[in-house]
Amino acid sequence: MAAEHYCADSENGDHIDDPSEDALFMLIGDLDGTDNTFVVIQPDEDDPAWFASVAVLDEGGYEVIRRDTTRREHDVIVETDRDRIAGDLTTWLAARAS
Repeated sequence: MAAEHYCADSENGDHIDDPSEDALFMLIGDLDGTDNTFVVIQPDEDDPAWFASVAVLDEGGYEVIRRDTTRREHDVIVETDRDRIAGDLTTWLAARAS
Protein backbone atom coordinates (compact mmCIF):
# COMPACT_ATOMS: atom_id res chain seq x y z
CA MET A 1 0.00 0.00 0.00
CA ALA A 2 1.41 3.40 -0.96
CA ALA A 3 1.72 6.28 1.45
CA GLU A 4 -1.26 8.61 1.51
CA HIS A 5 0.80 11.64 2.47
CA TYR A 6 4.50 10.83 2.95
CA CYS A 7 6.97 8.11 3.85
CA ALA A 8 10.06 7.76 6.02
CA ASP A 9 13.20 5.99 4.83
CA SER A 10 16.30 5.39 6.90
CA GLU A 11 19.79 4.69 5.67
CA ASN A 12 19.57 1.04 6.73
CA GLY A 13 16.53 0.46 4.50
CA ASP A 14 13.68 0.83 6.98
CA HIS A 15 10.61 2.24 5.21
CA ILE A 16 7.36 3.37 6.83
CA ASP A 17 4.38 4.85 4.98
CA ASP A 18 2.70 7.74 6.82
CA PRO A 19 4.70 7.22 10.05
CA SER A 20 3.09 8.11 13.36
CA GLU A 21 4.86 10.14 16.03
CA ASP A 22 5.76 6.87 17.78
CA ALA A 23 7.18 5.41 14.56
CA LEU A 24 9.31 8.53 14.03
CA PHE A 25 10.54 8.28 17.63
CA MET A 26 11.56 4.66 17.01
CA LEU A 27 13.25 5.43 13.67
CA ILE A 28 15.25 8.23 15.30
CA GLY A 29 16.15 5.94 18.21
CA ASP A 30 17.49 3.34 15.76
CA LEU A 31 19.97 5.81 14.27
CA ASP A 32 23.64 5.30 15.06
CA GLY A 33 26.98 6.75 14.03
CA THR A 34 28.09 3.93 11.74
CA ASP A 35 25.61 2.36 9.32
CA ASN A 36 22.27 4.05 9.98
CA THR A 37 23.03 7.75 10.34
CA PHE A 38 19.92 9.41 8.91
CA VAL A 39 16.20 9.19 8.19
CA VAL A 40 14.38 11.21 5.50
CA ILE A 41 10.66 11.94 5.47
CA GLN A 42 9.10 13.19 2.23
CA PRO A 43 6.21 12.66 -0.15
CA ASP A 44 6.44 9.39 -2.07
CA GLU A 45 6.74 11.09 -5.47
CA ASP A 46 9.32 12.27 -7.98
CA ASP A 47 10.89 15.66 -7.18
CA PRO A 48 9.08 16.33 -3.88
CA ALA A 49 8.54 19.97 -2.89
CA TRP A 50 9.42 19.34 0.75
CA PHE A 51 11.36 17.01 3.00
CA ALA A 52 12.55 16.61 6.56
CA SER A 53 15.61 14.72 7.69
CA VAL A 54 17.18 13.72 10.98
CA ALA A 55 20.86 12.81 11.14
CA VAL A 56 23.12 11.69 13.97
CA LEU A 57 25.85 14.19 14.85
CA ASP A 58 29.36 12.97 15.71
CA GLU A 59 29.40 15.14 18.83
CA GLY A 60 26.03 13.81 20.00
CA GLY A 61 22.46 14.81 19.33
CA TYR A 62 20.71 15.13 16.02
CA GLU A 63 20.61 17.62 13.18
CA VAL A 64 17.04 18.19 12.00
CA ILE A 65 16.45 19.78 8.60
CA ARG A 66 13.02 20.87 7.39
CA ARG A 67 12.72 22.26 3.88
CA ASP A 68 9.63 23.27 1.93
CA THR A 69 10.30 25.07 -1.34
CA THR A 70 6.64 26.04 -1.90
CA ARG A 71 6.53 27.86 1.45
CA ARG A 72 10.13 29.09 1.30
CA GLU A 73 11.01 27.33 4.54
CA HIS A 74 14.44 25.99 5.36
CA ASP A 75 15.17 25.29 9.02
CA VAL A 76 18.16 23.53 10.52
CA ILE A 77 18.28 22.81 14.25
CA VAL A 78 20.31 20.66 16.60
CA GLU A 79 18.34 18.74 19.21
CA THR A 80 19.07 15.97 21.71
CA ASP A 81 15.52 15.06 22.77
CA ARG A 82 14.09 12.38 20.44
CA ASP A 83 10.60 12.88 21.84
CA ARG A 84 10.70 16.59 21.00
CA ILE A 85 12.03 15.87 17.50
CA ALA A 86 9.28 13.32 16.77
CA GLY A 87 6.57 15.64 18.12
CA ASP A 88 7.81 18.69 16.22
CA LEU A 89 8.15 16.69 13.00
CA THR A 90 4.66 15.25 13.37
CA THR A 91 3.21 18.75 13.66
CA TRP A 92 5.29 20.03 10.72
CA LEU A 93 4.36 17.03 8.56
CA ALA A 94 0.66 17.41 9.34
CA ALA A 95 0.78 20.93 7.90
CA ARG A 96 2.23 19.52 4.65
CA ALA A 97 -0.48 16.87 4.34
CA SER A 98 -3.34 19.35 4.51
